Amino acid sequence: MIARVLVANRGEIARRVFRTCAELGVGTVAVYSDADAELPHASAADAAVRLPGNTPSETYLRPALLVRAAQHTGADAIHPGYGFLSENEAFARAVIDAGLTWIGPPPAAIASMGSKVVSKRLMADAGVPVLAELDPDEVTEADLPVLVKASAGGGGRGMRVVRELAALSDAIASAEAEAGSAFGDSTVFCERYLATGRHIEVQVLADQHGTVWAIGERECSIQRRHQKVIEEAPSPLVDSRMREELFDAARKAAKAIDYVGAGTVEFIVAPTPLSEGPTPRATDAGEFFFLEMNTRLQVEHPVTECTTGVDLVALQLRVAEGEQLPADPPATRGHAIEARLYAEDAAKDWQPQSGTLHAFEVPRAANTFGASAAGGAQAESGVRLDSGFESGSVVGVHYDPMLAKVIAWAPTRAEAARSLAAALSAATIHGVMTNRDLLVNVLRHPAFLAGETDTAFFDRHGLDVLATPLADEAARKLGALAAALADAAAGRQDAKVLGGLPGGWRNVPSQPQRKRYAAGDESYDVAYRIGRSGLVAPDYEGVELISAAPDRVVLGVDGVRRTFNVARYGELRCVDSPLGSVSLTRQPRYTDPEAALPAGSLLAPMPGSVLRVAVESGQDVRAGQPLLWLEAMKMEHQIAAPADGVVAELNVKAGQQVDVGTVLAVVQAATAS
Repeated sequence: MIARVLVANRGEIARRVFRTCAELGVGTVAVYSDADAELPHASAADAAVRLPGNTPSETYLRPALLVRAAQHTGADAIHPGYGFLSENEAFARAVIDAGLTWIGPPPAAIASMGSKVVSKRLMADAGVPVLAELDPDEVTEADLPVLVKASAGGGGRGMRVVRELAALSDAIASAEAEAGSAFGDSTVFCERYLATGRHIEVQVLADQHGTVWAIGERECSIQRRHQKVIEEAPSPLVDSRMREELFDAARKAAKAIDYVGAGTVEFIVAPTPLSEGPTPRATDAGEFFFLEMNTRLQVEHPVTECTTGVDLVALQLRVAEGEQLPADPPATRGHAIEARLYAEDAAKDWQPQSGTLHAFEVPRAANTFGASAAGGAQAESGVRLDSGFESGSVVGVHYDPMLAKVIAWAPTRAEAARSLAAALSAATIHGVMTNRDLLVNVLRHPAFLAGETDTAFFDRHGLDVLATPLADEAARKLGALAAALADAAAGRQDAKVLGGLPGGWRNVPSQPQRKRYAAGDESYDVAYRIGRSGLVAPDYEGVELISAAPDRVVLGVDGVRRTFNVARYGELRCVDSPLGSVSLTRQPRYTDPEAALPAGSLLAPMPGSVLRVAVESGQDVRAGQPLLWLEAMKMEHQIAAPADGVVAELNVKAGQQVDVGTVLAVVQAATAS
């Protein structure tokens, strides 16, 4: 029996494992980097061990530190979570060699699936359908488009789509460099790229006695940068025949490598058969092929838990203790959808964001880290929150920018989508920009509701459209007025004279109160006064002031009452209403001319590290030409020339750390001759 588990991970997955261990009466140990010292997971366990340093390579990717932490705290088992060392054969062996229980598959199984090149060959031998591997030196125009893919690792890193043969060599070199940096293995391969494929995966669980479950399938087709954004169970694509074929292939995959524990077998489904003639894997829903096997718990495991009522972490522990699974897996019912909430600006090439998360609440989420209900009993519906952050947490620059997973389950898919969209839109998220509005727009999109969710969803429907703020221009303008009125109320709350009068009140007509706010690239000038007849604001016809307090403003808009909740953090104003959420920054009325940046300044969009620089000072460049690359939060970002011109200044070099807003370079635009 396992007595105490060290979770060799961070954030929401660490808290998720701690939650199950607490229910089972198993002790827990957390580990944390210096950057994570104040995050919730660091204080959620019975004991916590510091891993000196900030970056993953200094902390969570050091097997010896983790094993030593387990031994020092009396832990007799290690759960790796996902990411980091969860699929590292050497780490699994180190845990076992130290006399600890490894809550994961055998090291040999991890090794066999660790290389995508090797794993595809193993699966082909086991009778699992695979896409043919293409030799990069033999790719022709007829093979295009192709996907260059890292053999090791995952998460979309080391992957490039190539649509023109001339771009293949550069894509391979770039993918090799990224794969080598991220995984320590620069091996890449090519395979046919299915631009409109469906990403379907099967959850498997196997015990030490030969029982292999295929618990259910999940669809994870809505992706950005080859990373999943929205997952659901079951898939709206999969029919009964395909489900039977998928489950059979997944069980074969697990048995072929003597798998033990929880894992996921991933497939890509082509909308029309790629093979000539009938094949056993081609159904009315399409033809599927093996992609890879993740030898760990998946990020999206909650949707399987919600539709089956099982606790996959509890089953992982029981399998590790040697328990035998029942012959048949649990049945599924209802539908569950998970949305990954990221701190990022989706409209700006998914730029990760960092800073203090001043407020974070999902009021409709009544279940935190729960499968369905206590004891595994299947609830009818609900919203679950799996989060590594809370109000007041700081989102740093060293790790993935995922804040939380919000999961809704209901009897039908339509009900689950509506419930999840409502929960996300009602959430209070202050301090960092997120992809919340994008997620809500996707969940309410007619194509999503119709089940048309292939991997080209963002390209087909337009990221610019899907990332449109829930608060439209009229709502943002009203938000600025609410912020101005709340600021005025805050300034009057301690007034010694006529304290009962609202801010901006005038007995006789006078100059209006003026305030300016910025929301992204937009600015809002608010001019108003309050007299005996109420609010007077020329730019707000049809708007009347009903009440104004420092944290709450009620307006009548064309006869309809609207309530705006206002929060202030320094110069930041966060305005929430059913019309959408607006983040505003109070601007000074007058600016210092000396603070203006020279024309053509390229600013760091996020804090990060300069990966490489492709130009020199004084060099002529063309519009769109890559100048340098930044790496932040596990993502690579290209900084390009905004126009034809010359690099007048180059202020950084490879390996340099930069803060958001740092002037990286200045491109002096070419003058027309």
